[in-house]
Amino acid sequence: MIEMDWIWGLIGGLTIGCGGAVYLLGNGRIMGASGIIGGLVDGSGRHEWADRMAFLAALIIAPALVVYFSGSIAQTNLTGNIVMVVLAGLLVGLGTRIGNGCTSGHGVCGISRLSPRGIVATLVYIAAGALIVVALRAMFGGL
Repeated sequence: MIEMDWIWGLIGGLTIGCGGAVYLLGNGRIMGASGIIGGLVDGSGRHEWADRMAFLAALIIAPALVVYFSGSIAQTNLTGNIVMVVLAGLLVGLGTRIGNGCTSGHGVCGISRLSPRGIVATLVYIAAGALIVVALRAMFGGL
């Protein structure tokens, strides 16, 4: 029997992939979360703020619906160190700006379109993430 984590991961991956395809086919744009949200923050996406707000609302509402209908919150291995969580979030935001995209833009949409830039970016951020985890575990003895 397959563990439930595998099934939830498969469902989540299929959902993100289908969402990226629908967004691309419907809007003619890549579904990169950092670019969509970044356009709201820096004002560059003012002319399409309704689409961007709908996307942001869906990012918040969809997990809430899963929790509501399933009756439970998924168990995570997130650290209790809030400083590390905030620092990680800031570094992810900085990385998405430096890399001109995030996992949904480069990893899901870029690779599926066989974009060389998306493939290279995905390989770089996965390698960087792995190195950071190894370094933090060595420095702090675990996360």
